[in-house]
Amino acid sequence: MRFVVVGASGMLGQDLVTRAQRSFEDVVALDRAELDITDPDATLAGLAGADVVVNCAAYTAVDPAEQDEATAFTVNAVGAANVARAARVHQARVVYVSTDYVFDGAAGDPYAEDAPVAPRSAYGRTKAAGEWATRAEAPDHLVVRTAWLYGAHGACFPKTIARLAAERGGLDVIDDQVGQPTWTVDLADLVLRLLSADAPAGTYHGTSSGRTSWHGFAQAAVATAGMDPEIVRPTTSEKFVRPAPRPAFSVLGHGALEAAGVEPIGDWAERWAVAGAEVLAG
Repeated sequence: MRFVVVGASGMLGQDLVTRAQRSFEDVVALDRAELDITDPDATLAGLAGADVVVNCAAYTAVDPAEQDEATAFTVNAVGAANVARAARVHQARVVYVSTDYVFDGAAGDPYAEDAPVAPRSAYGRTKAAGEWATRAEAPDHLVVRTAWLYGAHGACFPKTIARLAAERGGLDVIDDQVGQPTWTVDLADLVLRLLSADAPAGTYHGTSSGRTSWHGFAQAAVATAGMDPEIVRPTTSEKFVRPAPRPAFSVLGHGALEAAGVEPIGDWAERWAVAGAEVLAG
């Protein structure tokens, strides 16, 4: 069985390749230089022989996307359509990694998988379009939404916070945005467990359980780095205005996983306790 990871050089892609190599003999890692998913012919040829395709490729520059939505759409939606179409032609199962940004962030309870999407940013709109394209082009799909990703193989929030705290001796972090910090290793493992369980086609949420604010996550990161978490001070979103609106509430429900008999990722704090030292060292 050939397992293909598109966008394999990213933070999630690298962990997914490593985890997949433990279960599949033939794992193919494709980055942008090796496969341009915005080219339909190249994508069709590049995915020949695949049995499973996981599409981790994405335009994730949330703020620049506000000024260049066309480029984000080309990667996140048109590229997703090309990957899904090629997977269908080659009779492969396709996984599309999506995001909490497809929701408006105004809920008070965890978003269900079938909750209406209402993206407020260019990034969210293009990822919602990518979900739609994947469903339309490939009946045998898994759309896996995630949020607040961190990992050892790239820049991420806890690394940045630990560095700034050490440099400045303290910093202010937003306390009015709530979500589920999720380790890329755990998300990679969840994708593989969904495939192993032959989960029904549909949409699933790949986030840790529980919830915290950016401030709470920052305090956990600083503590892991050996500093006093109290040097991280709470502040509000109004103090950090950016071009793209951030969801105030990014807590996703896991009902579809439970219905498929697949265990959700554990509590974010427990998983950070396992992952933190490795992530900060990376």
